[in-house]
Amino acid sequence: MNSFVRLLAVLGGSVVLTLFVGRLTDLLLRRADARHPETPLWNMLRRCGPSVRVLLFTAVLRGAYRQIEWQPLREHEAAVGRTLTLVLIGAGAWCVVGIASAIVESSYAHYALGTRDPSRVRRVRTQVTLIRRFVTAVVAVVAAAAMLLTFPAFRAVGTSVLASAGIIGIVAGVAAQSTLGNLFAGFQIAFGDMVRIGDTVVVDGEWGVVEEVTLTLIAVRTWDERRITMPVSYFTSRPFENWSRGGVQMTGTVFLHCDHTAPVSLMREKLKEILDGCEAWDGRGWDLSVTDTTPTTIVVRAIVTAQDADRLWTARCEVREQLVGWLAEKHPYALPRVATSTAVPSPEAGAGAGVGAGMGALAEGRTEARADVRRPAG
Repeated sequence: MNSFVRLLAVLGGSVVLTLFVGRLTDLLLRRADARHPETPLWNMLRRCGPSVRVLLFTAVLRGAYRQIEWQPLREHEAAVGRTLTLVLIGAGAWCVVGIASAIVESSYAHYALGTRDPSRVRRVRTQVTLIRRFVTAVVAVVAAAAMLLTFPAFRAVGTSVLASAGIIGIVAGVAAQSTLGNLFAGFQIAFGDMVRIGDTVVVDGEWGVVEEVTLTLIAVRTWDERRITMPVSYFTSRPFENWSRGGVQMTGTVFLHCDHTAPVSLMREKLKEILDGCEAWDGRGWDLSVTDTTPTTIVVRAIVTAQDADRLWTARCEVREQLVGWLAEKHPYALPRVATSTAVPSPEAGAGAGVGAGMGALAEGRTEARADVRRPAG
């Protein structure tokens, strides 16, 4: 009975001490957050409460479990001690990751509030994300190694592994060449400022926004809500378009194929009228000019500007739709046409009288052969 009471006392004392320290720590963090509202660090550190409580409870129990005079516990003392040690290492790693994440996220939040340049904010956000994941990976590897070293069998194996570390390193490097290449490419992406979270990019013919950047992969969300996942090494070894680099303002074009009789000057005035009523146009610039001719059409190019890629797409669509509609309603002759008429026979073709008479009768029996066949513009 005495051993059972001691068991309850140790467990109860550990729980009470853990709750007391956890409550006190949370109270201190709340006060610090109230005194310093300009930084979110203290409020973010409160998220580490569960990991701190598990760490504290395991540490107290690990140090006091030998004082319990309970026979079942005595028979499995080594197993219980190793289990508590494993839990202690895991809780410690959990706590370290939480504290590191809170510090990194609070630094990013403080920087984002004080910076008005969206490109710099996206760059720091990408770097912060990769740093947090790298720290998590390192802490997880160290914690796993520490857990394995608690077993005597793995300690003996560890000595042999360290003795042949050079050979193993070479073999691992060759076997994981692609993975290591993506890993180092991830750091190059993060600190080389090549692509950032939130950038508008065109990769492999697909237009989208960078949604997630990891140490090995980059996820791009396309305009139709698809996700394209590509290795980081793609962005360091192949050319791609980054529409957000150097500023988000963009200039776009709208091409229209018109008849040679199209009223270009009136089209220019209509373009200005359309842009004046277009909310997506930022007012920086516009133009309309004939850029090419073909035997049947002329190529008219309209230039519009917008604040970002999304607004530019909207402005181009609106300009194209209204210009084509205006031409169809006010100047239908300006749309592309294919003119057809009776072919004139060559002199050599009239050698046979019967053939010539037949062709003449056929020509006289035909009606108006001119037709306008419209093709989609631009």
